Amino acid sequence: MSSVAEKLAQKSTKRTSTKQVRLKLVYVDFWSAVKLSFLAAVALAIVTIVVFFLVYTVLDQTNIFDNVNGLYKDVAGVGNDLSAIFNLGRVMGFAVVVAILNLIVVTALGALCAALYNLSVKITGGLLVGFTNN
Repeated sequence: MSSVAEKLAQKSTKRTSTKQVRLKLVYVDFWSAVKLSFLAAVALAIVTIVVFFLVYTVLDQTNIFDNVNGLYKDVAGVGNDLSAIFNLGRVMGFAVVVAILNLIVVTALGALCAALYNLSVKITGGLLVGFTNN
């Protein structure tokens, strides 16, 4: 019995005739573009929240906040405290707000790009794309 890798190696040595196809992209479905941009925005939102959490954790573990807070107390006075402003709850709340705003903006930009492309096709005739079967 031969393994799957050997079968694939035998298939790759065979030369097939390549057929080329040239197609014109003349329409982008609006709702498909909105759905795809929404999924990309959800992924970006998750990455944004994780990055905010990781940056906060690293800065907190390296005592950067304590050093900046001490410097701020020296400059502004004893009654002021930055650690009350930059706690994990507020930072993560800000991250969620930024993620939601990015979600809305990226989804709207995807819809706008699809609509603009569909309008520009009337002037340019579309985008010529070539395909081959390897």
